[in-house]
Amino acid sequence: MQLIHGLGTHTVVAGSYQLQVRAPQRVAVLADPDGRIWSRLSLLASVDRTDLADESYDVGEPRVSVARLDGEEVVEVEVACRSSAWSTKSVLARCFEDRIELAVRVEGSGVLGTVRLLGGRAILPTGACGTFRSSIEFASVFNPAPTEPVQVVRPAAAGAAVGVLGDATAGRLHGIFSPPPLCLALGREPALSPTDVPGGAGWFTVGLLAAVTDLRFTELRYAPLDGGFLLELDYDGHTTVDGSFVTPAVVLRPAADPWQGLAGYRADLVARGFAPAEPATAPAAWWTEPIFCGWGAQCAAASVPGQPMSHPYYLDELGPATVPAGLPVAGDLARQDRYDQWLARLAAHGVVPGTVVVDDRWQLAYGTGEPDPRRWPDLRAWIARRHAAGQHVLLWWKAWDPAGLPPDECVTDPAGTPVAADPGSPAYRKRLAKTVAWLVGPDGLDADGFKVDFTQRAPAGHALRRPGADPGAPWGIAALHRLLETLYRAAKSAKPDALVVTHTPHPGFGDVCDMVRLNDILERDPSGAAVPAVDQLAFRRAVVAAALPHHPVDTDQWPIADRAQWRAYVLAQARLGVPALYYADRIDRSGEELTGDDLALVARAWREYRASRGPAADAARDSVPLQRSLAGAGQVPSR
Repeated sequence: MQLIHGLGTHTVVAGSYQLQVRAPQRVAVLADPDGRIWSRLSLLASVDRTDLADESYDVGEPRVSVARLDGEEVVEVEVACRSSAWSTKSVLARCFEDRIELAVRVEGSGVLGTVRLLGGRAILPTGACGTFRSSIEFASVFNPAPTEPVQVVRPAAAGAAVGVLGDATAGRLHGIFSPPPLCLALGREPALSPTDVPGGAGWFTVGLLAAVTDLRFTELRYAPLDGGFLLELDYDGHTTVDGSFVTPAVVLRPAADPWQGLAGYRADLVARGFAPAEPATAPAAWWTEPIFCGWGAQCAAASVPGQPMSHPYYLDELGPATVPAGLPVAGDLARQDRYDQWLARLAAHGVVPGTVVVDDRWQLAYGTGEPDPRRWPDLRAWIARRHAAGQHVLLWWKAWDPAGLPPDECVTDPAGTPVAADPGSPAYRKRLAKTVAWLVGPDGLDADGFKVDFTQRAPAGHALRRPGADPGAPWGIAALHRLLETLYRAAKSAKPDALVVTHTPHPGFGDVCDMVRLNDILERDPSGAAVPAVDQLAFRRAVVAAALPHHPVDTDQWPIADRAQWRAYVLAQARLGVPALYYADRIDRSGEELTGDDLALVARAWREYRASRGPAADAARDSVPLQRSLAGAGQVPSR
């Protein structure tokens, strides 16, 4: 690596990039070795307090020097300034041979609001005022978060958000992975389709490097405007600074493609001790057995013509969604008799899952985890029967939901109404650990683990209150990690081979999950055209493979548009991960019935998958006597 000084410039020449610092402009021009520019990076930033916006003024010219860190020579570029919100403030960029790391340091006291990196508000010596941004000299941005509309690589002028917020309302359906890797990739070429990732022109990744405990914000946003962009982090007024604060580092690294970029991002986190190198628990053999999850069958039994009003988003958020009198919604059908019927029908056709997921809602209240006796008269005995048949049972768990919890264990609105369970509350963590131990322990239900959902429902907002939280309790992504850590440790203490499935493929969450699920299938691209399920889920599998390469994958299957797409995905699942079946009778979206031939396709795919896992893998589960015994366990629905 070389440092070349010129008139008003300082140029770092590394093997895979150049960075030219233009002192009077307070920018650093990032380019390929051949000089092709990626961005004129702004060396400004804003760290807002809740009571005061942070504006830089008296901004000094960049100071460039050479230093040694851990035996490696680096070039440091520092811009110091005065701040309207802090006693001191500086932006420091460090140039390594293979990457650039940039962070902001402030000193003083205050409560954090929004942090802006690679740009921010300033008053420059020229008289230029307002918000400054880094330039967009690239064509596209790769986003590891599945979104609706489906658009893996989007135009550089389109925004993106990755974090732990999302639902099905406009502008918020980006929580399918929550959190995904906090790593975007800048590309030279536009994509040719919703899941296309162009190759051959090189990429530059932009990742956020920090310990999970320091991810005390809800989202990382790529915010473009008129040829410029900056990055935003929402701290929501729930982190107090008293002394000094250093932002997570933005790491810019060249990569051959986004997959190599995600793998490099994970390697950075592992090298710093910010993510585990291996899963926390050695996998049990049964974890990779084919899965039946009852949610799709519940929806198919509850659906009404037109849009699938059984979908909980339609009931909870999108309204007005009315279900005709006398027709149940999907949650009403998480019932013992229904599950026996579905499993019996599958077994009669040679489809015998090794793992059964009892989905939403087996509970009386989401927050307490007590089984609903109207739907499950004896859930413990039912689980025992599944164990006797050689199967394991996971319980669906809705993260964050406060139903049934006292307000002092919750995040509340200003009126004191619970909004979310609060993992910052010692009382809630104690309750959660006790509940989990009972659900999976031998003296309780003796279930085998959890499918954790709705991690994208993290609380967000300055007005929220935390009446029972510890001082300095984590917020945002860090709070979700603490919630899952509590659940995970309690499950493992009660049953060491308990399986915890989440949709959190951030490398830092590798110690609080055993398996990553690909989550709900989306529908359309920005033009309104349908996007094949196989293409969507293959993209997601590639993200997980790069970010958590040692974790098995639950391939999911819901909601799928029609029987043709379902059959195509059944054939693809084994190469993506653990096959998961959601349907027993018919497809909820299209209303098409599943025939004996359809279920024979599943049976054949599962036989081939099991054979590929090793010699005679759980052969008893494929035996005719077992299939017949399961078929007799409940009434096979008439056709």
